[in-house]
Amino acid sequence: MKNYYLSLGILFCVLITPAWAQRPALETIEYAISPVGNSVYRDYGQIEFRGRILNLTIFETQVAGFKDAEKIYSDPKSGLPVWVERDISDWFGKEYLTEDYRQGEHKLFITKFKNGKQVQEYKFNSGGPIHNAILIPFSLRSEKDLKIGWSAEIRLPQEFKVRLSSIEDISVPAGRFKAYHFTSTPAKFEIWISADSLRLPVKIKGLGGIPYALVMSKRSVGQDK
Repeated sequence: MKNYYLSLGILFCVLITPAWAQRPALETIEYAISPVGNSVYRDYGQIEFRGRILNLTIFETQVAGFKDAEKIYSDPKSGLPVWVERDISDWFGKEYLTEDYRQGEHKLFITKFKNGKQVQEYKFNSGGPIHNAILIPFSLRSEKDLKIGWSAEIRLPQEFKVRLSSIEDISVPAGRFKAYHFTSTPAKFEIWISADSLRLPVKIKGLGGIPYALVMSKRSVGQDK
């Protein structure tokens, strides 16, 4: 009888587990964070979410007691974010956030929860489509015919211009690459994308209040796209 109930329990867990969680990520990229920490990017490809077919990306970061797991749903055609769920924990406790990107209205709603209760909501208006900071380096992989001087406008929702400034040789723990070097105006970040068919984000550098750098340490592929 115990085995019967155990089997039912296992079956129940399988039935309620999202389909994307039952398969390996299509692509996993691991990063070391300077000065200390690590991040992991996982691409699960297209899944069904709230009646829509969206891309699912999970990005997890751990830095000196701080953990942030972001589940990002984005539009397969535009690459723009639609919905984000974040589980954050640090020395002061845990919180859960949702980001609702209403691209047709150029609006972003961020809601914060603690202990299962909503505690704050932030609303942002923008002059155009709103991007997601995590997805920016990976969205650059799909750009074609990149040449020095190429540029694009992004909104986070603050407006930035991203420009391809140079092509450089760069060394990271995963190896040595010839890479496209992108800079931003205002100067908030720099991104290096490998100048090959994979277009890997090999280095991401933040220039804000607390400077940081993510450098690629490993890449693996779980399924063929």
